Amino acid sequence: MTVLHAKAFAPASVANVAIGFDILGFSIDALGDTVTAHRSPTPGVRITAIRGTQDDLPLEAAKNTAGRAVIAMVEQLKLDFGIEMEIDKGIPLSSGLGGSAASAVAAVVAVNALLPIPLSKLELLRFAMQGEAVASGSMHADNISPSLFGGLVLTVGIEHPRIKQIPVPQGIRAVIAHPHMYVSTKQARAILSRTVNLSDFVWQTANLAGFISGCYTDDIDMIRESFQDVVIEPQRQLLIPGFQDIRGAAMDAGALGCSISGAGPTMFALCLEADAPSVRQAMVAQFGKQDLGVDDWVIAIRSEGAHVVAV
Repeated sequence: MTVLHAKAFAPASVANVAIGFDILGFSIDALGDTVTAHRSPTPGVRITAIRGTQDDLPLEAAKNTAGRAVIAMVEQLKLDFGIEMEIDKGIPLSSGLGGSAASAVAAVVAVNALLPIPLSKLELLRFAMQGEAVASGSMHADNISPSLFGGLVLTVGIEHPRIKQIPVPQGIRAVIAHPHMYVSTKQARAILSRTVNLSDFVWQTANLAGFISGCYTDDIDMIRESFQDVVIEPQRQLLIPGFQDIRGAAMDAGALGCSISGAGPTMFALCLEADAPSVRQAMVAQFGKQDLGVDDWVIAIRSEGAHVVAV
C-alpha cells in the first residue's frame, strides 16, 4: 500500500554532554519538533508551513534544515515523486536544545515512511546531517544522533558515522534549564580556539573515557569525577550570564556535574533522582538572579528517539 502522508516526531537533545564535544549527546523527550510529509506528483521539495515560532524560518527548502535533509534524500534516492512538508516547532530557537537537528530528523523519518522500502536509521542519519549543516555551518551529529536513535549516544566519524547507544545508570536524571535568551550556534562555534593544550587534551580524553566507563559499569563516583569539561566550557561560559553561580548552585545541591547544553544558553545537570528537585530549584533560582525566566524539565535519559506518530 502506498503511504501518502506521514507525521513524525523528533525529540530535543543535549549535545556535547560536557566532555564529548561534537560526538556525544542525549535526547529530551519532553519537547521536540514534528514534521508532516506528503507525497506530491510535482517533483522537488516544498515547505508549505512552519508553525510554533514567532521568528521567520526559511520556507525555501534549500535554506531550511528539514528541507535540505529531504532534498539530499530525494536526490540520492532518485525519488519519482515530490515532497511537501509542514513543520511544527516545539523547541525554542537558538536554545542549545537541538532544534535545527530535530527538524531535520523528523523530516527524514516522516519521508522514510512514504518510501516503498524504508531506510535504516543509520542511512537516515547521513541525510539529516546534511540538513544540520545549514544551521551550524558544519556537519556534526551530536544532536542528530540522539534525536534519531534516542538516549545517550556516541557518534564516531562523519563520512561513515558509527553509532553507539551508551547505557545510563537507572538512578540518574538530567535537569534541563533553558533561560529565555538566545545564543547563536555559529557565534558559539566562532569563539572557540582552534588549538588545545596537550595537558587539556589528555585531561579531556581521560574524562570522556571515565564517563563512558562509569556509564557501562554503573559507577556513579567515576561519572562524578569525570564530568568536567576543560576545553569548551571555559570558552563558552562567558555567553551565559551567571554561569559559575548556576553551576556552583547545582553542584552544591547534589549534582554529579553541570554544564552547557550544546552551544547554550540552556544548561543541564546530571544528578541522582533523589537530588533532582533540589538541583532544579537551585539552577532556576540562580537564573532568576540574572533576571532570566526559565523553562525547566527533569528527565530520565531513556528514549525511543524519533518515530512516526501518524500515517
